[in-house]
Amino acid sequence: MNTIASTALSGINAAQTQLDSAAHNVANVNTKGFKRQEVEQKEQVGGGVTTSLTKAEIEGAALEADMVNQLQAKNAYAINLQVFKTSDKMAGTLLDTSA
Repeated sequence: MNTIASTALSGINAAQTQLDSAAHNVANVNTKGFKRQEVEQKEQVGGGVTTSLTKAEIEGAALEADMVNQLQAKNAYAINLQVFKTSDKMAGTLLDTSA
């Protein structure tokens, strides 16, 4: 069973993977024969997400897609970080109340 914090952390890690992949793709835009990295995310049974990297089937850049992926990853990172912080704050409040 995953806690709220571990679910949020998996989202943060997935967002970081997406940012890393998009940066890798942008950095290699002029590399001959380069195939873009793509991130696949899968839902975990107890909550959270796992990621895996794959290569695109065709060569070439897709800067528009990489920029959109960066923006989505930035927003996902920020949202999951807020969930993580709120979970931590709730646990602290619960412990303060119990003590």
